[in-house]
Amino acid sequence: MKGGRPYVPGARTRVPAALLGAALLLAGCSLDGGDDDGHGGAHAAVTQQPKDGDPYWVDPDSRAARQVAAYTRAGRTADAARIRRIAEQPTGEWIGPENPEQEARGFTEAAAKAGRTALLVLYDIPHRDCGQYSQGGAADGHAYRAWIDGVARGIGDRAATVVLEPDAVLHLVDGCTPEEFREERYDLLQGAVTRLTSLKNTRVYLDAGNAGWGHPDQIFEPLRRAGVERADGFAVNVSNFYSTEDSLAYGRQLSAKVGGKHFVIDTSRNGNGPYTAGDPGERWCNPPGRALGEPPTTRTADLLADAYLWVKRPGESDGTCKGGPKAGEWWEEYALELAAASR
Repeated sequence: MKGGRPYVPGARTRVPAALLGAALLLAGCSLDGGDDDGHGGAHAAVTQQPKDGDPYWVDPDSRAARQVAAYTRAGRTADAARIRRIAEQPTGEWIGPENPEQEARGFTEAAAKAGRTALLVLYDIPHRDCGQYSQGGAADGHAYRAWIDGVARGIGDRAATVVLEPDAVLHLVDGCTPEEFREERYDLLQGAVTRLTSLKNTRVYLDAGNAGWGHPDQIFEPLRRAGVERADGFAVNVSNFYSTEDSLAYGRQLSAKVGGKHFVIDTSRNGNGPYTAGDPGERWCNPPGRALGEPPTTRTADLLADAYLWVKRPGESDGTCKGGPKAGEWWEEYALELAAASR
């Protein structure tokens, strides 16, 4: 997995739970069954961040929120407080392959009820991840177009920010995607951008790699062919660990080559920057000693950077490396390490 994309869509399909979580939130209920102590401690309910700086939806029934509740019930208050650093932030909802319309509708409706914007990640391109940890994707181009249509119907006119197809363009550049599939992939990405940007309140950012994989000169033309000029911008550092400073520099350089397009940065696990030991080919996969990065916000250090986002959900495995479970599964030990190391 050369770009480092650690999620397998469909590993969890829990729209009803998301809607239940939203109902609990609106009712002011605590997920752990106790009363909100009003001080943000282990017993406090998971609530939304202030909207002026962070307009994205916090899922009150996320895996991290459930872990907080479990630790609280077990009396592990210190661990509950650590995982709360994850649970209280909005993170990407990766839409699965089976029920895209239902999932997109569930997440965007829950976000709308809370007065927030849903952050969705679409990762179902055919021949995804070149046979590595997150291999799979739609069976063919026809299936992918139908999947995108389902997502679009589910979003409707509700507010959503979409990060489109992590690694899809990067793997066209690095040769990982076989030659016979490349033209179709460009066509599918163009179609997805066109379909999603036609929605009234949806913003679309096409994935554009990270500061450590190569140079903007290598990807700007493929990004154009994939439809970035019709998108709202591009995404940087998705599921990776490069610092915000390096990601801003990469984003600015790339923006200058694609007509001044804006970008978003995944800061979910970049608090300590990239891992530089071990096998260079798997430094992205569950690296030790990493930390949570800047919390999601639209108040960034550059006018071209629309937001810092937690696209990757901290605490979910990158794959079966370094003792981790399957890609996308919750790994509580790793989540605790990320939270404990964060500043």
